[in-house]
Amino acid sequence: MTPPTADAPAGAPLGVTFAGFMNLGLDAAITAARWAEEIGYRSFWTAETVGPEAFATLAAVGQVAPSLDLGTGVIALQLRTPPLAAMAASTLQALHPDNDILLGVGISSPVVTRQWHGAPFGDRPLAQVREYVTLLRECLSGESVSFSGEFYEVHRFRLGVRLGERRPKIVIGALNPGMLRLAGELADGVLLNYLPASHVPWSVEQVRAGGDATIYAYVHVGVCERPDGIDHARRDLFSYAVVDSYARNFERAGFGEEVSEIRARHGARDREGALAAVSDRMIDAIDVMGDADHVAATVRAYLDAGVEVPIVMPLPWGPDRMTVIRRTLEAAASAGR
Repeated sequence: MTPPTADAPAGAPLGVTFAGFMNLGLDAAITAARWAEEIGYRSFWTAETVGPEAFATLAAVGQVAPSLDLGTGVIALQLRTPPLAAMAASTLQALHPDNDILLGVGISSPVVTRQWHGAPFGDRPLAQVREYVTLLRECLSGESVSFSGEFYEVHRFRLGVRLGERRPKIVIGALNPGMLRLAGELADGVLLNYLPASHVPWSVEQVRAGGDATIYAYVHVGVCERPDGIDHARRDLFSYAVVDSYARNFERAGFGEEVSEIRARHGARDREGALAAVSDRMIDAIDVMGDADHVAATVRAYLDAGVEVPIVMPLPWGPDRMTVIRRTLEAAASAGR
């Protein structure tokens, strides 16, 4: 990896994710990656649902911002077998032999897997992730792999991508106690998401009960005017509060009343009531809007709480969305100076 520029925040290897503005298109990803490299960021991440495919996006970013490490945050593991995920990540690694390739995988949600992609969601997430990551690591080794498990079976798979000493790192997207401990035990890193800084210490404690995985976290921030973003934030948090795993995490983070009301209204097909149940305090803790100083202070709060690598998720809310992204990246980069 190319050393950080003089503008990079000392001791804070910041990343940026495309996940929050994928609807702006691939040109926005390329532009943001160039800005991030210029400002001194260390990594670029992307998610994957129904928009741009993750590995093609990262390959394009790697061409225009070659100093950045490249990460998936996260891909739904039900949609790719472990050998295929190993092939994709290793292809990126071969193209960028001096950079870290961070292969973030997660169990996703029934909507993404079953409804949008027609793939089984599964009913034993911990067992499936354990087996997936175990087989994935074997596939990345370059050795011949034969494996027979409850979820996956391969015979004499051998990765056909030539790699040097550097291999893709495995990161697990995790929220709840069992998955956090599993990530600590098996993965190189754990990716936290949709949690306030106040909930990070508890999450880190769970990870450390399993092992010493690096703590990554998506930090949702935007240098924008609150009236421009408040409705977006309510819709954003509502859409996650109706997913069981996120709902449980929101409850542990202190938003039990909000989650109960959101889900009750949603169950009654009262969408407006469900959106209204997303409280201002919940928004202010998770989808953080404000001026540059407030954004910088928010990133510092996550660092102080135990996040080792904050990954900025710019909230592109305002009349000039790309300007909001640029200002957010600049503000967040000042957090560790």
